[in-house]
Amino acid sequence: MSEKVYYIEAADNEQDELLCEKLKKLIEAENLLEGIAERDITAVKTHFGESKKLGYVRPLYLKMLGDAIKSRGGVPFLTETSTLYKGNRSDAISHIAHAHSQGFGYDATGMPIIMSDGLFGDEECVVPIRGKAYSSVQVASLLAKCNALVVVSHFTGHLAAGFGASLKNLGMGCASRKGKMAQHSTAKPKIVKKKCTVCGTCVKWCPQEAITLQDDSALIEAGKCIGCGECLAMCRFDAVKYNWGATYEDLQKKVVEHAMGVCSLFPGKSLFINVLTRISKDCDCMGHAFEKVAPDIGILVARDPVALDAASLELVEKTAGKTLAQLAYDIPYRFQIDYAEELQFGSRDYELIRF
Repeated sequence: MSEKVYYIEAADNEQDELLCEKLKKLIEAENLLEGIAERDITAVKTHFGESKKLGYVRPLYLKMLGDAIKSRGGVPFLTETSTLYKGNRSDAISHIAHAHSQGFGYDATGMPIIMSDGLFGDEECVVPIRGKAYSSVQVASLLAKCNALVVVSHFTGHLAAGFGASLKNLGMGCASRKGKMAQHSTAKPKIVKKKCTVCGTCVKWCPQEAITLQDDSALIEAGKCIGCGECLAMCRFDAVKYNWGATYEDLQKKVVEHAMGVCSLFPGKSLFINVLTRISKDCDCMGHAFEKVAPDIGILVARDPVALDAASLELVEKTAGKTLAQLAYDIPYRFQIDYAEELQFGSRDYELIRF
């Protein structure tokens, strides 16, 4: 049976205010928040973006969603988890301060920000699953105490998963620090000496202090490296290389199984929204200047994150007239959707309903 995916089409560079109003009308017309009951503590998971230059979902969408949840008697809050790498979002204090600087304060969204994984990202719960890589996954502890979940994701390319949308926002974005480390543990980078300028950027961003500077290049200590990819993302000289061909499937399996664990906490009590505007080659974690790689497409909404990501991916490729490998990174990227269906976690078969 096909899953319903609702589609709000956008003109290129259409104002967020207009799209947000259309999204509000869709949610009301289709009663998409019907799973939220009186006094339901509702986690609204999003991403605050590494800088104002990036394409993250703007605060006005969260304000509308928070108001819609409150109108049903729900009690919503904005939530995120800490990153493995050093920077603006590596602990709750700096992450919340960063979110406010990005415009996500209570005055703008009407919701408080509460980190799901505690002060340092180490507060977790173990969720049993019927996976192939795991029999249980470690997710942010606060989520297990909530009654409902709304996930708001920005579709982008991604250097390891091919693309990031609902599944990655769930699997990586809702995992505890240990859960994130487990997902990143497969791939390990190497330094290309002839390209390394010994600038030290990789040293600054490595969360495990696994990189040191030698006379002629940086050096990665394999025993300390967790494979998070920050050195690859931040190097401006293409001096870091991964053998993604041997690891991409394993990484995507782990992301999907963590996502499945998160969703198992909210049967019939979740909604997923993908925003397909300001689509970039890299995810919103990166500090690079924003570069749009496809025309704005619109907003997709579904109760099944697998169908939602499948529809989002196909619309991006159809609209751009290019494969995602041509738009972003030339690595296999459909595996996460196929694997999710293999686990019977959602369906890639969908019915696109234009609104």
